[in-house]
Amino acid sequence: MDIQLTPRPWYIKYRYHILAGILFLVLVVYLISLSLGPRQLKIEAGAYRIAEVAEAPFREYVDVEGLVQPIQTIWINAQESGSVERIVAEEGAMLQVGDTILVLSNPELIRTIEEEEADWENQQRNFREQEIEMEQRSLTLRQQTLDAAHQMEALEKSLMQSREEYRMGIKSKAELDVQEEEYNYQRKKAALQLQSLQHDSVCTLIKREMVAANRKASTRKLSRTSDRIDRLVVRATVAGQLSFLDVTLGQQVAAGSSVGQIKVLTEYKVSTSLSEYYIDRITTGLPAHIQYQNQQFPLRISKVVPEVKNRAFACDLLFTAEKPSNIRLGKSYRVQIELGMPETALVIPKGNFYQQTVGRWIYRLSPDGKRARKVEVELGRQNPQQYEVLSGLQPGDKVLVTGYEQFGDIDELVIK
Repeated sequence: MDIQLTPRPWYIKYRYHILAGILFLVLVVYLISLSLGPRQLKIEAGAYRIAEVAEAPFREYVDVEGLVQPIQTIWINAQESGSVERIVAEEGAMLQVGDTILVLSNPELIRTIEEEEADWENQQRNFREQEIEMEQRSLTLRQQTLDAAHQMEALEKSLMQSREEYRMGIKSKAELDVQEEEYNYQRKKAALQLQSLQHDSVCTLIKREMVAANRKASTRKLSRTSDRIDRLVVRATVAGQLSFLDVTLGQQVAAGSSVGQIKVLTEYKVSTSLSEYYIDRITTGLPAHIQYQNQQFPLRISKVVPEVKNRAFACDLLFTAEKPSNIRLGKSYRVQIELGMPETALVIPKGNFYQQTVGRWIYRLSPDGKRARKVEVELGRQNPQQYEVLSGLQPGDKVLVTGYEQFGDIDELVIK
């Protein structure tokens, strides 16, 4: 007897295909949910620094390294050309004003000076001859004027006598007229001689002044020429330390060329360079200080070089009070330059998050501390320890400030 078998349901036959389809759909849904939901990354809580946003005193300052340098460095220049005959001072020597550093020799200059001295002596003789000639001419004119005056006195007496004789009838009218004509002629001649003497006196005075001026000019020229011999000796123009001397014996040195340096050690300055980010905020007179051996030493900015090189600019600072007891050239200190007065602000500690986010966002922790999500923030001023928070965070918020180079662009961190 045959037994009738009941046919199996269709889904039993295709159960494996159906199961595979269900699993495929679940995977698709899971992937879609992952793409639509936040991207997550699990991290260890102790491996990164977590900081709290707080209202705290904020002092804007710049912390940089400063190098002690002399208050002034003077270049030593050769005033005359010549070869180095003798080096008197060595590098590192302490010099006073006028101390000899090196001696140059220049035979051509010495020969030129001797020739100019000979020319000066000839000029002096010529000037003296001109003065003697002027004196002799003046004496001759004065003698001629004196003779003319004496002759006029004699003619006047003779004319008076002739007039008396004419009244007495001794002389005729014709004789008197001849004598009067002679008197008038001599009188005019004497007047011309006096006028010539006056003119010569003025000319002589002018010539004397010209000769005297030429004599002084030639003497000054000779003095300047003679001083060139002294300039063959290179001397210290200020007191200080000879820090650099770039000559050797026998070397030919050109006039005006630099041969060394003197560092003035009566005072010190601290030189530093800052990022171009601060170029609009650093001005002369800003206060600063260095912290050394648990003591503060105040400074002020004395000079700002506005030229930016390699994204930085230089400035100099001077001590305004006591200096460190062991200060030395080339010694470095940490300098804090103050950019404003201390004030209360919303701040977070510094961390490497800024290099990755440029201060646009940060990971803020959830209240239970198990997750951290990206939030947009706006940061303002900064100092070496803190950033000022302008928006995006509240006091008491906790944020992650390190490890951002490992997180990439993850939206949410799961903290274990």
